Amino acid sequence: MTARISRAQRTRSIVLHLICVAVGALIVVPVWFGVLGGFKDNGQLSTNPLGWPDPWVGNYVDILANGLFWRQLGNSVLIAVSSTVIVVGAAAMAAFVFARYAFRGREFLATLFAIGLMFPFAVAILPLFILLRGMGLLDNPLGVILPQAAFGLPITIIILRQFFRTIPAEVEEAAVLDGCSSFGFFWRVLLPMARPALATVSVLAIVTSWNNFMLPLVVFSDQSWWTLPVGVQAFQGQYADDTARVLAYVVLSMIPALGFYAVAERQLIGGLTGSVKG
Repeated sequence: MTARISRAQRTRSIVLHLICVAVGALIVVPVWFGVLGGFKDNGQLSTNPLGWPDPWVGNYVDILANGLFWRQLGNSVLIAVSSTVIVVGAAAMAAFVFARYAFRGREFLATLFAIGLMFPFAVAILPLFILLRGMGLLDNPLGVILPQAAFGLPITIIILRQFFRTIPAEVEEAAVLDGCSSFGFFWRVLLPMARPALATVSVLAIVTSWNNFMLPLVVFSDQSWWTLPVGVQAFQGQYADDTARVLAYVVLSMIPALGFYAVAERQLIGGLTGSVKG
């Protein structure tokens, strides 16, 4: 009986390992193809798609020497950071009120924000364009930053509210006894304790902004304000016959977001699990 259980466990372990290897291959192989493809030419891509380049082609160097790429990178960073600061700051204050104060209509307002998760962004693009045009925010970074922050509020408030609820009331009572005001408790005690949750929503906001294609495409007709996703599309149209160069451009456009995610990964996992340390 014990031998059967042991064999069943080994079989299950082997199957799970094979599934993990298969899933990993589905992720790694396309990335490998893209990174190495940027060092090749089209001929090598067709004859040796997954092998080492021979010879190595300087597509990455050519793109990095192009000032347009750095301009688009700067635009993406500006919009992503600004959107994240606004959405996290506003959502943290709203979540603090929803989590720590009881007032009439609190659950109704919280439900309204939750309903925002079911509102597709694509449905709002036409009225949003008309609104931004009326406000004079077309070809203005605020025309992308403010809508992104607004659409990021629901999920950010939900995550932060749940995290703030896990902090014991005794912590707040001790802070009040020490002379902390409500804002003092929020700023000096609650936010430092909520670093994992803040890191989580910050990563989500930055990655969402970084990958946003539709809104910058609609708002910016001036190419000097294009972000990297829009720049990738334009670059692909310009170099439609040079797939290797396009792969290099796509890989370079992903590196900043991937780097930020790698740095914040531990805090991201801690925020998602709702852990509180201290």
